[in-house]
Amino acid sequence: MAKGGRILVVEDEMLLAMSLEDLLVSYGFEVVGPASRIDVALRLACSEAIDAGILDLNIASEDVYPVADALAARGIPFLFITGYNASAITQKYAKRPMLQKPFKPEVLRKTLNEMMS
Repeated sequence: MAKGGRILVVEDEMLLAMSLEDLLVSYGFEVVGPASRIDVALRLACSEAIDAGILDLNIASEDVYPVADALAARGIPFLFITGYNASAITQKYAKRPMLQKPFKPEVLRKTLNEMMS
């Protein structure tokens, strides 16, 4: 497992954001955010040193795609987390990793490892 990377977390459900942060820290990552608004997430995605991103598909009724676009433009890998199924993801990002909520911590860890290796 990659250690020491900086992970941008974009999640508007505060309990899930805090749980994700705790989990990522336990894996040896530093969390950037978590961001619960698109404008904040976009600023972080454009300005911070980030090794990967975890993006909730829907943030306060807004699509997270502007943040995905910013990360993709920088060549930063990311995955989507969502309560929706895979068909909810726009075709442009259909091949990106996606975890459906609720997901098991070990699945997140495996997905991050694959994505960052």
